[in-house]
Amino acid sequence: MVVHPRPAVITLVVIAFTPLILTAFPTVEPSAAAARVVEIRAPGRFFIEPADLSVTVDVEPDPSNRMLRLEADSDGVFRASEIALDGEHAIRVHVVRFKGLPAGRYRLRAEVRSARSLRTAEAEVLVVGKEAIH
Repeated sequence: MVVHPRPAVITLVVIAFTPLILTAFPTVEPSAAAARVVEIRAPGRFFIEPADLSVTVDVEPDPSNRMLRLEADSDGVFRASEIALDGEHAIRVHVVRFKGLPAGRYRLRAEVRSARSLRTAEAEVLVVGKEAIH
C-alpha cells in the first residue's frame, strides 16, 4: 500500500484556519484539578503584514495568581502586555491584541506569575510581507 502525503498547499490552508493551542504545566507539583494552568491560542499560524493579531490566553484561577504577561517577540520587534490577576477571583479568558506587526517569525509567550511559581505557554506565528503572496 502506497501512502501519498497531502500537498503542502492543503496543509497550509488547514493550519491557517485551525486555532493554535498550547498548554503549559506549573513548575510545582500540580493537583489533579489544576493540571491545565495556562493555555495560549492564536487564530492561525500565518499572517500578512501589517498583522493585527488577537491572542487568547486561558488562565486557571488560583489564589496565588498575581500577574499575566503576554509577549510577542521577533528579531526586530518586541511587544508585551501585563494584566493584573485577582487570584481565584480573576477572569479565566484574556484577549490581547498586538496591532501592526511587521514581517517576522514571532514567539508568543504567556506567563502567569504567582506567589509560588512561574507558569508559561508558548506558540509561534509567522507574519509575511505582502510581496510573499504574489
